[in-house]
Formats: sequence, C-alpha cells, structure tokens
Amino acid sequence: MIYADNAATTKMCPAAVDTMTRLLSEAWGNPSSLYGFGQKAKEVLEDAREKVAAVIGAGPREILFTSGGSEADNQAILSAAALGRQKGKMHIVSSAFEHHAVLHTLKKLEKEGFEVTLLDVHEDGLIRVPEVEEAIREDTCLVTIMYANNEIGTIQPIREIGAVCRKKNVLFHTDAVQAVGHISIDVDRDNIDMLSASGHKFHGPKGTGFLYARKGVLLTNLIEGGAQERGKRAGTENVPGIAAMAAALDEAVANMERNTAHQRAMRDRLIAGLRKIPHSALNGDETSRLPGNVNFCFEGIEGESLLLLLDDKGIAASSGSACTSGSLDPSHVLLAIGRVHDVAHGSLRLSIDEEITEEEVDYLISSITEVVEYLRSFSPIWRDLMAGKKEFIL
Repeated sequence: MIYADNAATTKMCPAAVDTMTRLLSEAWGNPSSLYGFGQKAKEVLEDAREKVAAVIGAGPREILFTSGGSEADNQAILSAAALGRQKGKMHIVSSAFEHHAVLHTLKKLEKEGFEVTLLDVHEDGLIRVPEVEEAIREDTCLVTIMYANNEIGTIQPIREIGAVCRKKNVLFHTDAVQAVGHISIDVDRDNIDMLSASGHKFHGPKGTGFLYARKGVLLTNLIEGGAQERGKRAGTENVPGIAAMAAALDEAVANMERNTAHQRAMRDRLIAGLRKIPHSALNGDETSRLPGNVNFCFEGIEGESLLLLLDDKGIAASSGSACTSGSLDPSHVLLAIGRVHDVAHGSLRLSIDEEITEEEVDYLISSITEVVEYLRSFSPIWRDLMAGKKEFIL
C-alpha cells in the first residue's frame, strides 16, 4: 500500500509513539495538582511548550496548547475580532481558498456584523502582497492568510504580508497547519502575530495542536471552566499527547533539510510523469509549493472514481481537503484559482512523505496513467471532447 495522503493526516513517528506510550504510565498525573504526580506531569508539559516555542522562534508563554488546528484558527480569529470590536474596527481580510476552519469562522462573524474581504487567488495559487495592502482599511482588525494551502500546497509570501500588516498596525494570523514541521518558520522573521498548528500533520498524534499568540495579544476563551493554559483554555491538558507532538516536531525539524530535499526530488519526478498524461494540469505554482504536495486535474473524468480505482491498486490519495471529502461539490480551492467545475471535479491530491521511494513514485505514475485512460474510455464527456462536440479546456 502506498500512502499518499499525508496532507490529511500522517502516521505517528516512532519518537512520538514511544513518548506517548511511556508517559501514559509515567506522567498520568494532573499537571494542575501540587503534589508529586501532578508536578511531574507539569514538568513534561512545560518542557513540551519550550520545545514547540523554540521551533518557531517564540517564547514558551506565547504557546497555547489546543486540540488541533481548527480550534487554534477559531480562537485566533475570534480573539482578533473581539479586540477589533472594542476599537470599532470590524473589517477582516482573508483569501478565498482558506481552510474551512477559517472561512466558516469568518461567516459566523459576518452574521455578527463584521465585514469580510476575501482576496482573489491567482491561477498560480498565490496571494499578491500589494492586493493585501490595498484591501486593508482604517477599520481592519485582522488579516488571516494561510501559510501553505492544504489542497494545492502553494506557499504564500507570509513574511511580506506580515510586514504590510505591521506597517498598517493590523494583527496578522496565519493558518500554518500544513507548513509547521515541513518548512522553516520564524514568527519574528515572518512578522506573524498568531499562528495555528496541528500535531497530526507532522507525524504527531491527532487531537493535539497549538496556537502561537504574540505577547500582548489578548486571547478570547473558547472553553471556560478552569485556569489551565494561563486561563485561556480550560480542561486538563493531554500531557502524553502534547509531549508526543513536541517530540514529533523536534524530529521533523532536526531532519527537515534531508527530508525536504528527498521529497522535492520525488515530487518533481511525480509531476514530470503525470504531465505526460494528455489534457492534465498541475494546480498551483510548481516551485512555491510544499515539498510533498502534487495536485493535478485530469479532464474528462470524475475524481471520486479515480480515487476508488487507485485504492484497488493499493494507493491512498484524495481529491482535496479531508474535511470535505464527503462532499460532491468541486473544491473551493480549485474554483478560487480559476478551474471550471467540470475540470475541478477531476482533481487528484497526492501528498507524499519523506519515506517514499523512486519505485513507489513510478508506480504512482503508471497506475494513475492507466486509471485515467480507463475512466476516459467510457466517459461520455471524453467522447464529446474527442469528437469535437466540446472544446478541451486543459
């Protein structure tokens, strides 16, 4: 079986598994307790906080542990909105291809009187910095732009966007769920005020994540009921999970240079092979993209059929975000970069990790080529295209 859906979730690395397994029996105490069992758990918790903070160039007190990226996105955006409301600033700038954890939160705020500007995304899947600057108004309280897109993998000019926000004195949040652990991030260098991350995207456990909030940014509580996480997130902390996440992130960063070099080589080999399929197209910029992301559209087929047949060949892939995998609608990300509905329906996202081999990449290429040809062989849309009744788009 070739697992090529690491953007949806990753397999826990041995360091994370070992850490979590050990601490389930060694640090099971409540870290809020004053006696020895609790204080041991507290030490583990704070050690993990220091490790996570160091990876992104933050201070330990700027890290808030969450259940994952969606919670962190929600808390960051709602906190900025609350601060904005206090100052009479009720305008937010984002993009049309954000994760739904961001877009749905923004829709909620629109119902509460906020105005949201969603920037258009260009065909290459990149946001233009001057357009961000132009969208910022006197009443803008937040700019939230994802670090790297979860479907097409394009890496945004975060440092430059952050610099614009600093100049305009506007809070800047980035959903970095797909980026943390895979590309170098420094919150000071990148001018980031708030950042969201999720453990299971870099070989940590599910149900773990963190929110970075720059010192001085006042957070609004999503969960009330206790003084945990400096009073900003009630509930007894998942100490073994958090420590496992920190161990996974440590390992990912330590091996990042070697891993990304291999992934880029395999990614480019995969792109070159899939480009040989007629009437196919890579989605998003070829170079400014995550090292393990390949996203293609194939004209004349349906993505769901492609996934099922690839599964029969021992290949696990997706047609887009795992959060919307049950939807029959075309990807909002692909529509945002200008793909028409018929083409967007025939999409395939392959997200490879550092363990993939050349032989596996070649098997992916041959299998996808074979399945696309098979599906086109009995597709009425493909017949019309070949007969000239419809014009090819790709």
